Amino acid sequence: MSDLKFKLNTGAEIPAVGLGTWQSKPGEVQAAVSYALQNGYKLVDGAYCYGNEGEVGQGLKEAFAAGVKREGVFVVTKVWATYNTRVAEGLEKSLQSLGLEYVDLLLIHWPVLLNPKGNDDKFPTLPDGSRDIIRDWNHVEAWKQMEQVFASGKAKAIGVCNYSKKYLEELLPHAKVVPAVNQIENHPSLPQQEIVDLCNEKGIHVMAYSPLGSTGGPMMSAAPVVKLAEKKGVSPSTILLSYHVARGSTVLPKSVTPARIKANLEIVKLDADDMKVLTDYSDDLTNKGELKRYVYPPFGINFGFPDKQ
Repeated sequence: MSDLKFKLNTGAEIPAVGLGTWQSKPGEVQAAVSYALQNGYKLVDGAYCYGNEGEVGQGLKEAFAAGVKREGVFVVTKVWATYNTRVAEGLEKSLQSLGLEYVDLLLIHWPVLLNPKGNDDKFPTLPDGSRDIIRDWNHVEAWKQMEQVFASGKAKAIGVCNYSKKYLEELLPHAKVVPAVNQIENHPSLPQQEIVDLCNEKGIHVMAYSPLGSTGGPMMSAAPVVKLAEKKGVSPSTILLSYHVARGSTVLPKSVTPARIKANLEIVKLDADDMKVLTDYSDDLTNKGELKRYVYPPFGINFGFPDKQ
């Protein structure tokens, strides 16, 4: 099912499964990207902040040299929080690293402004070691710059990342271009249903990162996931990835191992009964106040997520 796709509000199609590159170590990313694109993947998700876009670019170059067509690959990158007042400059850095003239999707990585003139390009800090944040900045300003980049054609679609319902509702009244995508941490332990519902209502496609929980795949041992995996005769990871596709979302598994990269393309159909097993699990965690968010940088800002107030 590697050819499964969804339609964005731009009219473009986005693959249902993509290769994530966050936390992939130096020396491994190039081979992973190249292998994935030559073995069925059509989407690569990266970011300036990951610090490995040069290697992602080398992997793209290798795959293109092997016959993969640029127009057949959906490339995603993100503007980091130190560049939210200079989006075009941030994109230009990514394009140079990737060796591309455009990306298929550009996202605002987090709706916060880290000091662009601080003591570090990515993670500026104050003397006490806390993040150097410009606190009177409005995240809508970054979106206005995103719209300009979209008009330039260097990003074929624009969207957001790590946006809560609250932040989306602040943004949408000012958006001339509705975000094509909201990329969020998503799995049965963090369904973020209020965000998914709002995105579905507004025509914003959801991309799910950390679909197995996070490093080490903690979600794979969740009882309902294991139960469904046994029922379907597949691995727990296949169930977790298929959960998102059943929800109409694109999912971003991350691996640098060829066998695992290939296995992550396997999506099985989960029917209403299967999904109810996972939804009941999510609802139970919600009711008990036991939702689990694995990715939350120490910005010291309330991003409006109900589980992180």
